[in-house]
Amino acid sequence: MAASDDILRTYRRPRVVMREHLARPASEPRALVFLLLALTVIFIGQWPRLSRVAHEMPDQPMVGLMMGTMLALLATVPIFYLIAALGHLVAKVMGGQGSWYGARLALFWALLAVSPMMLLQGLVAGFIGIGPQLSLVSVLVGVAFLLFWVAGLRVSEFEGKTN
Repeated sequence: MAASDDILRTYRRPRVVMREHLARPASEPRALVFLLLALTVIFIGQWPRLSRVAHEMPDQPMVGLMMGTMLALLATVPIFYLIAALGHLVAKVMGGQGSWYGARLALFWALLAVSPMMLLQGLVAGFIGIGPQLSLVSVLVGVAFLLFWVAGLRVSEFEGKTN
């Protein structure tokens, strides 16, 4: 099934989608692709905000802002691996029986699933700017991410199948 279909299904039944991903053979390249796709969509979502910044501050060229944002997002890759490992360790303390791979997949899939909402967040930041609307969208993105990640961790750590 296409990743876009799985993303839509994640908003209705995140645990079912995670079970399907874990049922496939473990593939570290697939997990990394989920992370890189999520970061790519997040990067694209930043363009309206960066355009606004470049317009408000002419001394900040758009290309420089985009390059800085891209490099910053790429620098987060090892941090996401660390966060996934910490999530696995916390789940293990709580009795989880999953694998390191399952924890990575849960986190990376949650990021990819929430990335379309980050496009909306970028549009609000670019067109409306800082204010209650951006705060509301940011809270919704954060809550959705946490719900997807916790649902994925529950499946990967507490529902039996380990990879």
